[in-house]
Amino acid sequence: MPFENLSAREKGILKALINHYISTAEPVGSQVISDRYITDLSPASIRNVLQDLEEIGLIEQPHTSAGRVPTDRGYRLYVDALLKPENLTLAEEEKIKNELLSEQPTAFEEILEQTTKILANVSQQLGVTIAPNFEKGVLTRIQLIPVAERKILVILAVKSGLVRTILLEVDSDIQQTSLEETEGVLNERLCGLTLGEIKESKKERLKEVTSGDSKLLHLFLDTTDNILATLETDQIHLGGTTNILNQPEFKDREKLHNLISVLEEKKLLVELISAKRIQEGITITIGKELPQDGIQSCSLLTSTYQAGGIKGTVGVIGPTRMPYSKLISIVDYTAKLLSEILSK
Repeated sequence: MPFENLSAREKGILKALINHYISTAEPVGSQVISDRYITDLSPASIRNVLQDLEEIGLIEQPHTSAGRVPTDRGYRLYVDALLKPENLTLAEEEKIKNELLSEQPTAFEEILEQTTKILANVSQQLGVTIAPNFEKGVLTRIQLIPVAERKILVILAVKSGLVRTILLEVDSDIQQTSLEETEGVLNERLCGLTLGEIKESKKERLKEVTSGDSKLLHLFLDTTDNILATLETDQIHLGGTTNILNQPEFKDREKLHNLISVLEEKKLLVELISAKRIQEGITITIGKELPQDGIQSCSLLTSTYQAGGIKGTVGVIGPTRMPYSKLISIVDYTAKLLSEILSK
């Protein structure tokens, strides 16, 4: 039965049931809906509608004698057609803004870490941020700095101020003049390209080089793929794990164990949440719409932010029973504020 064919009464009862379940985590019966939400309908009339909603898969009964709870499909219809985002108050907006700016972080990772903590604190869910897809970032400068015997720090600066560092070990000491020449060659041949373009064309661009240290250039070529892989991994920040673990849904030890296993697999989470897969604006992924078994009792609510022309992701992870209407506004405002801060 298409959702458009639901009557106004059915939509109203479904919305009331989901709103009540979100706030209480308790199965909802017809008496509660009649007493608190739709007082002009009797419990018997509401019970009949609940049976119809159950038959089409929007709600279910966890136990024979219990009330009903939403299914993933019920939440999807609720999110797509019934809820209205609950706007943030000026005080709430100021709190997010003040907290994000209070510690005056300077490094990009510090800004993301702070954003994650704020999202967790304000939403009372698991806050998450992911750095942009660096393959699309434009390289603006390479620096080679000797930091110890036969060790060189490679600093890659990407447009918008994003910086990554990698430590290279060389077979023998390299003279400062040779190091500077090598740095100049790398900047001349690679700056202005995206990291993805460098990955694909590095050998062509660095062949027939007559200056600089040939061993160091070859080492840079040989390790570029690993460098880019390093940039793509471990760029996820999580905050407020206790918020989600304290939810009643995770009193079940097996469910809790499965969730923790997924959260510990950062590479898996990056693939799941990465801006490569998330469309523009707010995206809500509910329950079994998530591909990993261990996280299918959760929903993922994300938005994209901009950092120098490349996109990252911010959002929250929580039980499917999360308060979507408020969280939409929290995540949307935080993403826009983060984009504004990074643009400066």
